[in-house]
Amino acid sequence: METIVLGVREAWRLLLHGDPYVLEITALTLRVSGTATVIALLLGIPVGVFLAFVPFPGRRVLVAAVNTGMGLPPVVVGLVVALLLWRSGPLGRLHLIYTPTAMIIAQALLAWPIVTGLTMAALQQLDPRLQWQLLGLGASRLQVILLLLWETRLLLLAAIIAAFGAVISEVGASMMVGGNIAHHTRVLTTATVLETSKGNFALAMALSTILLALAYLVTYALTTLQQRARRL
Repeated sequence: METIVLGVREAWRLLLHGDPYVLEITALTLRVSGTATVIALLLGIPVGVFLAFVPFPGRRVLVAAVNTGMGLPPVVVGLVVALLLWRSGPLGRLHLIYTPTAMIIAQALLAWPIVTGLTMAALQQLDPRLQWQLLGLGASRLQVILLLLWETRLLLLAAIIAAFGAVISEVGASMMVGGNIAHHTRVLTTATVLETSKGNFALAMALSTILLALAYLVTYALTTLQQRARRL
């Protein structure tokens, strides 16, 4: 209990004094996780729409794969991305291994199934007659999709919250493809693991506190937006 109290105090001290090390890894954490979440949205929403409305042979197999991906172990994603980006791998010539870009790729792959699965589920819960009514009123296919997405906006915001929460708390894949390099790929989760292994439990607890506070603030902002959208 004393370690937890000391960690919270240390977190406040580091933040109030603007510790460069903490500010650096906090900024990188936001950049990597935020970018990965946006990429996951750009990829996941169209795929979710496609799976929700387009019947094709093997659709059930693909849906099951998406649902499985929602619980995909981060170390598996990290391993696959590391093998692809390794110097001797098929994408080794891009020299992305142990860079923030590699971490973004890994985290986006983790969040993508979450966004796809929740988007698909949100659209499938709508009354099927709604899209036919919209088409009957003269709406184009694109307009129908946009209107249906608007109808499911609360669940889509929940998908964003879930995706961001999954990537900002992830550590395995980030360690494998980022290497936890100081001033380059070290983020709050990997820094916490490092300080714990060194026995610096107060600092590790402080970093964990900052991570939780950061996740809460972003989630609070998204939740506020979600509740405002509910009244529209």
